[in-house]
Amino acid sequence: MTDVEILEMTNKVLAEEFELSLDQMKPEASFREDLELDSLDAVDMVVVLEQTFKIKIKKDEAFKNIRTLGDLHAFILEKKQEMAG
Repeated sequence: MTDVEILEMTNKVLAEEFELSLDQMKPEASFREDLELDSLDAVDMVVVLEQTFKIKIKKDEAFKNIRTLGDLHAFILEKKQEMAG
């Protein structure tokens, strides 16, 4: 899976899970302010992303610092590189 495919898949699964439009899925979109997602949604996000990409997120401290969709994209790409390497 290419980086672009990973980003597109991330946007798609989050849009479906949280009933968002793909138009809202911009890298600068803040989860709290722009997408109106809260800490409970973050738990659901972890589950969906772990299932989609077969990665472990739960205990990763870096996940706690994610504030925007772009932050999440970078995090997922890094996790996929770690698993590939």
